[in-house]
Amino acid sequence: MPTVAPAAVAPAAVAQEPTAQADTPDSTQVYRSVQASPAFQDIRRSYRTFVFPACGAFLGWYLLYVAAEAVAPGAMRSPVAGPLNVAWLLGLLQFASTFLLTWLYARNARTKRDRAALGLRWDTQDQLR
Repeated sequence: MPTVAPAAVAPAAVAQEPTAQADTPDSTQVYRSVQASPAFQDIRRSYRTFVFPACGAFLGWYLLYVAAEAVAPGAMRSPVAGPLNVAWLLGLLQFASTFLLTWLYARNARTKRDRAALGLRWDTQDQLR
């Protein structure tokens, strides 16, 4: 395999470096004005009002499951139906609640944020042209 002299590689690497044109003060100002806009703040508020309570509820539900197993293992071994006991039932409900939460998040994003965010994105791209 032939070796390439470092001097031959260095000018090509320098020529391919990205220019600072993408970080011009104009684009910075556009993005900062978008971030400060009421439309962007509404999108962020909508996101936070769903995500923070949903994460808290899910974390609480998970910790309740773990604490119940640690504190009351006898109760968790109680049979529900056939070989299915309380621990298995609650564990399966963890999966069900994960899928439910994912579906609720996607529906919330689709109905409350996606259209507004897309409009804001197009406005931002128009300002940058």
